[in-house]
Amino acid sequence: MGERLTIGEICTRSVTIAFRRTSLSGAARLMRDNHVGCLVVVEHNDGRQTAVGILTDRDLVTAVVAPELDINRFCVEDVMSTDLVCAREDDSLIDLMRTMRREGVRRIPVVGPQRELLGVVTLDDALDVLAEELCLLVGTVQSGKQRERNTIR
Repeated sequence: MGERLTIGEICTRSVTIAFRRTSLSGAARLMRDNHVGCLVVVEHNDGRQTAVGILTDRDLVTAVVAPELDINRFCVEDVMSTDLVCAREDDSLIDLMRTMRREGVRRIPVVGPQRELLGVVTLDDALDVLAEELCLLVGTVQSGKQRERNTIR
């Protein structure tokens, strides 16, 4: 067989980040301006950005917007998820899908050995890869049918 696709190969390396004290309105602007649905919350440790939480657009809606709270009274650390689910670069696509399903998350930071932020991988990233692989399988079926037609004549 051969190829083992890793998370490091499909993750996005350019991650939009926030800090604990970033205002929620500032966080929302970052999401809008960068066309992303989450911000990885980081702290600086020994020159590295260490992942400490994640803030999603859904977090903003369910915690602040829906209950009609004043967004200006809160910062990222008030709403972010701190029970962070992370992946490693060498995790497989299957590992990722199992983790997403088990943990009920759609976005996962990719971290190194000291929890330093390396990227982020999303359900969309996984679906893109799976769609490409399904297209290859469909092509195989079509090639087989064409080959059969050519041999029968």
